[in-house]
Amino acid sequence: MLRVATLSTLFPNREQPNFGVFVEGQTLRLAACEDVELRVVNPVAMPLFPLNLLDRYRQLRDLPEEEAWKGVPVSRPRLRVLPGLSGPFNPSLLVQAARPVLQRWREEGFAFDVIDAQFFYPDGPAAAQLAAEFGVPYSIKARGADIHYWGRVPGCRPQILRAAAQAKGMLAVAQSLRRDMVAMGMDPARIAVHYTGVDLERFRPHDRAAAKAKLGIQGPLIISLGALIPRKGHDIVIRALREIEGATLMVAGEGPEETRLAALARKMGLEERVRLLGGVPHKELPALLSAADVMALASESEGLANAWIEAMACGTPVVTPEVDGAAEAVDRPAAGRLLRERTPAAFAAAIRAILAEPPPPEAVRASAERFAWERNTQQLRQHLTALVR
Repeated sequence: MLRVATLSTLFPNREQPNFGVFVEGQTLRLAACEDVELRVVNPVAMPLFPLNLLDRYRQLRDLPEEEAWKGVPVSRPRLRVLPGLSGPFNPSLLVQAARPVLQRWREEGFAFDVIDAQFFYPDGPAAAQLAAEFGVPYSIKARGADIHYWGRVPGCRPQILRAAAQAKGMLAVAQSLRRDMVAMGMDPARIAVHYTGVDLERFRPHDRAAAKAKLGIQGPLIISLGALIPRKGHDIVIRALREIEGATLMVAGEGPEETRLAALARKMGLEERVRLLGGVPHKELPALLSAADVMALASESEGLANAWIEAMACGTPVVTPEVDGAAEAVDRPAAGRLLRERTPAAFAAAIRAILAEPPPPEAVRASAERFAWERNTQQLRQHLTALVR
């Protein structure tokens, strides 16, 4: 029996059902293995009074500290943070939040064999300290921003490198991210590529015309999927829309850029053709993606975006900059277009080309079939088992 303590600062809860849904997918499937017992520590970031009265934190205050989330035991201790200030100290704060939980689990008889940290920061440095205290090995998974952003922050980079040096094994969501980790000074012999997974039963092609009709859409439909933050570049896709006659753009996601994006659409006279959908439940994404002619994501950086894989699984081609793991996902002409220029003009040209000659949905889906969850689960179980042995 492999006993796994999963440490993740991103994991869904009743108030944020899409928060780290990709971590949930991986974790639930590993927990379902007959020879695996798994529990999750998901510290919930909560500042001290009076900042905890802000709207974005108020909804989290009443989350249960212990619950069975879809059959998996999840502990949600409060992580005391100072928004915008405590970044370099967050691993230490994370240790303070998680240590009592892990100690209690040991006393209850859950003698975990390994700590599986889901992000390199702040989860990785915290896992390093906790693993040393409890005498177990640990693994850290790199997903993108935890390397590309936090790896550049002076107070955080040394902690990331120390955690990497002490980890018995590491994972990266793409070959490109693995190369970036090696360039930082991490040991390539201990880094394996662990691609994301996709539910190929739920995310699959449907009749596009019928799917559009349900959404009340006529003409071409473009989807931009991701958090409303500058790095995702939704504004670039909105600007590109002006050069795509008759098309509608749906933006699925929530975040601080919502007001600015809505104002941009009005300024450009596109308010009738741009729909900001807000946060869309993950279970509703297959219907949206199947209706779209193109999924356009203008990210400045990504590890390997789940949005790319889920769109292709629905038979929807992808247009995205040639960043990070994009070439590993969009690996054939039918799957979409990789752009060397992250500009509205480049997006508009690529989208128009796909609309003029749309690839067969089955040919697009072929690129996603490599990312079945079964492969993801088998590789993760083997990786953690090897660390314990």
